[in-house]
Amino acid sequence: TSSFGKRHNKTHTLCRRCGRSSYHIQKKKCAQCGYPKRKMRSYNWSEKAKRRKTTGTGRLRHLKVVYRKFRNGFCE
Repeated sequence: TSSFGKRHNKTHTLCRRCGRSSYHIQKKKCAQCGYPKRKMRSYNWSEKAKRRKTTGTGRLRHLKVVYRKFRNGFCE
């Protein structure tokens, strides 16, 4: 329809926190992570989305060290 021809301006831009193009410019809110709210946006009705974002999907830079120290009884 003719209405679709008028769509040439971006509603969402990159989010500071999650890096996705989900930050709504007018609402000033991210649709993905909920920024600027302090807590990350996650819902129980979307188990798959939680799985994508949860602990263990990244590098675990700090936790890797903690796991090692735990095995050695924090004596390092």
